[in-house]
Amino acid sequence: MLSNAVQVYIDMRRACGFKFGCQSTYLFGFAGYSANRGEDLVRSDTAIQWASQASSTYQRAHRLAIVTRFARYMRAEDPRHEVPMPVFGPERWERSVPYILSASEIARLLQEAAHYGRHPMQGATYSTLFGLLACTGLRISEAIGLRYSDITTDGLVIRSTKFRKSRLVALHASASVALEWYLQQRRPVAPLDDHVFVSVRGTPLAPRCVDGAFQVLTRRIGLLRGPGLPRATPHSLRHTFAVRALQTCPGERDEVTRHMVALSAYMGHVDVHSTYWYLQAAPDLMQDIAQCGEQFVREAS
Repeated sequence: MLSNAVQVYIDMRRACGFKFGCQSTYLFGFAGYSANRGEDLVRSDTAIQWASQASSTYQRAHRLAIVTRFARYMRAEDPRHEVPMPVFGPERWERSVPYILSASEIARLLQEAAHYGRHPMQGATYSTLFGLLACTGLRISEAIGLRYSDITTDGLVIRSTKFRKSRLVALHASASVALEWYLQQRRPVAPLDDHVFVSVRGTPLAPRCVDGAFQVLTRRIGLLRGPGLPRATPHSLRHTFAVRALQTCPGERDEVTRHMVALSAYMGHVDVHSTYWYLQAAPDLMQDIAQCGEQFVREAS
């Protein structure tokens, strides 16, 4: 049965280091769809019809691409399997334009966060959490997943997060002091839980609660919002960190290369292309690049 082959394929991909979460769900869905049609081989028409059930063109292309990679794997052993053509276009995810916060906006956000909620611990938790995101560029999942043992004298140990990569994130002395102050307030709230950031009920913070608090705070400080404008989210603090780090990059070519590689490793990107994306994502950086380009042309002429 095709579902058995799907399981073997998933096990192989996971053994290679891929999490293969939603992909496995899609492939089992396709295998079930094929079984209902009495098919135990990958058929192009069946794959296209199954993928076409998705609501958007991007999702159709994404689902079909998942089956296509599986079909290539199967066809290596049995040429009767068919590899579908990309009839929905390339599998491509268009990144949304990030909201880059100014230094004054971050300061106002943290000031407002300190007074968030009815319980004093809510203000302490969210002001510390958002401050940590702003000064380290952590992913929100990495920050709320921190444990006591991850705080070391050398910085924060980010363990096996996205792409199963672990890394050490250095902390400025002021950030270490703020984090230690928060832990002194936090330990009595949930003495049996070793998560760094917890709710007033003593449970680990949920991403939806963090996003909800962030949206309330951004409305209070008056961040611009509306049709056609980037949406500010907790992840915007990570984007802001990356952009500000790139703005401090030295101008020499070799220095730029080393700076980009170091920043890519620091942020836990799977490859440096994810870091280079920030060069085109922020108008400030695009303006800097344009000015450098104009200066180069003037000096060369």
